[in-house]
Amino acid sequence: MGKLFDTDLFDSRDGLDADSEFIPLLSTEEEQQMAAEEIPEELAILPLKNTVLFPGVVIPITVSRDKSIRLVREVYKESRIIGVVSQKDPAEEEPAFDDLNAIGTAAYIIKILKMPDGNTTVIIQGKKRFAMKEATQFEPYLKARVISFDAAKEPPASDKFKALISTLKDLAIQIVKLSPNVPSEAAFALKNIESPVFLVNFISSNLNIEVDEKQKLLEIPDLETRANVVLGHLNRELQVVELKNQIQ
Repeated sequence: MGKLFDTDLFDSRDGLDADSEFIPLLSTEEEQQMAAEEIPEELAILPLKNTVLFPGVVIPITVSRDKSIRLVREVYKESRIIGVVSQKDPAEEEPAFDDLNAIGTAAYIIKILKMPDGNTTVIIQGKKRFAMKEATQFEPYLKARVISFDAAKEPPASDKFKALISTLKDLAIQIVKLSPNVPSEAAFALKNIESPVFLVNFISSNLNIEVDEKQKLLEIPDLETRANVVLGHLNRELQVVELKNQIQ
C-alpha cells in the first residue's frame, strides 16, 4: 500500500519511442464517439494475469505466451480490436474459457513493440466493457461471442454526483502529491480530465488494490455506485499515505 499509481506503468516507458504516451487524456467528445462505436459480436480474447483494463485507459502489457503473441500480431493486421479479460487465477499458464472472468473490455491495439530484452510489449486502449457468453474458438487462440456491458444512459447530472466526482479528483491529486514515487504528470493528467466516466475509470485502473478488487469495480454497471466504491478506496489510501509520511 501507500501509492495510488502503479509506478511500474511509468517505468515501463524506458526503451519505448518518445511518442508513446501512457497518460493520454480522453476528451468528452472522444468518449462520446467511443461510446457510439459498436464492438464486434465475436472477439479474440487475450487473457491478462495481473491487470484489469478499463475503458478509455491506455496501458502497456507484456505478452509472452505463444498463443497471445500470435493473437495480437494477427488481429493487429486486421481490425486491431481484441477482448481483454483478466484471469481468475494469475498462476494459470494456459487459461481455458472457464478460467477467465466473464466481464472484460474491448481494446484497440495501438502499437506492438519488440523490447530490448526480447519480450513483446503491446500498447492497448480500453474501449467498451463486454460480457462473454460462450467460446467460439479454442485454437490457435480463444475467441468468444460477446455482448455489450456498458450502460447506455448518460452520467447523472445531479449536484450530489458532481460533488462526488470533484471529491474523487481532489483526493486522487492529494495522494499523488504525497507519493514521492509517482511522476508529476499524473497530477497534471488528473486535473485535466473532463469526463466523469473517464475519471472514475482512470482512478480505478491506477488504484493500489488487488486485481480481484479492480475486477469487482469493472463489473459494477452503475457509474455512481462505482464512483462511491472508488471513493472508499481513495479514503483508505490517503490514510495510509499520510501515516507513512508521518512515520518517515
